[in-house]
Amino acid sequence: MFHIISLVAALAAVPAPGYGDGSSRQPGARLEVSYLADAGHAAAVKLDCEPVGGGHPQGEQACRALDAAGGDPERISPTLNACITIYAPVLAEVRGTWHGTTIAWRHRYGNICEMRRATGGALFDF
Repeated sequence: MFHIISLVAALAAVPAPGYGDGSSRQPGARLEVSYLADAGHAAAVKLDCEPVGGGHPQGEQACRALDAAGGDPERISPTLNACITIYAPVLAEVRGTWHGTTIAWRHRYGNICEMRRATGGALFDF
């Protein structure tokens, strides 16, 4: 019985990673990434970072891009691919929390290709 109590006491004294260990690390991101095209096409996906999860098929890359931009989709480095100039407006949105900060971002693009290019390729690749 003494061994069980000692084990429980020892485990209780171990801090959770990133919280009780003196670091200032906040919980990861919990986001919903979505877009709506004026033509009626819509898509949405959950994206979790640290740890990566949710249903985003490019979760690792999307989280890396957001991390490099401090969680601000507007600051993600764009890709250099070319897009056709067909006007098919799309409204992109990212909502949720990024390391304790509320994110409510939206931007209108000329078409889906422009949206993906401007946001680094992975964030809206679903």
